[in-house]
Amino acid sequence: MNADPYQVLGVARDASQDQIRAAYRKLAKKLHPDLNPGNKDAEERFKEVSGAYDLLGDAEKRARFDRGEIDAAGAERPRETYYRDFADSAGAAHEGARRYESAEGFADFADTDDILAELYGKVRGRGAKIRMRGPDLPFHLHVDFLDAVNGATRRLSLPDGSTLDVTIPPGIRDGQVLRLKGKGRPGLGGGPSGDALIEIEIVPHPVFTRQGDDIRLDLPISLAEAVLGGRVEVPTPTGPVTMTIPKGSNSGTVLRIRGKGVAKRDGTRGDEYVTLRIMLPGKPDPALESFVAGWEAGRSFNPREREKA
Repeated sequence: MNADPYQVLGVARDASQDQIRAAYRKLAKKLHPDLNPGNKDAEERFKEVSGAYDLLGDAEKRARFDRGEIDAAGAERPRETYYRDFADSAGAAHEGARRYESAEGFADFADTDDILAELYGKVRGRGAKIRMRGPDLPFHLHVDFLDAVNGATRRLSLPDGSTLDVTIPPGIRDGQVLRLKGKGRPGLGGGPSGDALIEIEIVPHPVFTRQGDDIRLDLPISLAEAVLGGRVEVPTPTGPVTMTIPKGSNSGTVLRIRGKGVAKRDGTRGDEYVTLRIMLPGKPDPALESFVAGWEAGRSFNPREREKA
């Protein structure tokens, strides 16, 4: 028997959809098979958490579960059985039992609620089948920063132990949901399968940050490079390139490298913005100290006065 999905996600029965989503994301990050290779307990818990979110993450399914129409596995609950279900059986003792054959008692419902009327017709029809679309399956996929920028293919572990190759389109954003048609749970009565809904979470990069379709990074440079200028190697999402630093560059100076940002759908890319940060040697340098001590122009220059102006 499936556990109560509210207990699985650790939320109250009156929790909001945002609270349910936040609880699922927290557990998915902790239990995802990609982050716990070989841990069978974590894998089973991840399957359980995914199943609970499949139910509660969908407001309609959650409402049906709360009403008792479906169980914790998302399956239809059997309807209540009444005397009328047996009244026309071979064991009916008197002809009066036939009065339960009439549908007149449901006439009011049929007039006001087409759904109930349709359901009643399916129940009454001998051999009738219900054809339903399968439920969607939610997944949470961690994607490396550079894979999100450039595009990639990732392998996703499914609850049944199988795998699914997911194409990550270039430029995908954090929180975006990919829909894979027909990769959800199978339908009922020959109905189509549901979809796989894959929410993307981008893992931060140690150097790059993203701003729209542009990439930004801080680049450490030496005092000599700042004063004299020079050519330095700069990392980009597609590999290192050589960039020219102008003479007399200050910390905070921003240089642009065109076409080295995030890939776009039209085949172009954003730009990369490089912020220069002047770094002094880690250990005191007597020669540098001696030079600065005797550098009158440097000692008389006050950069803070220019900032106040």
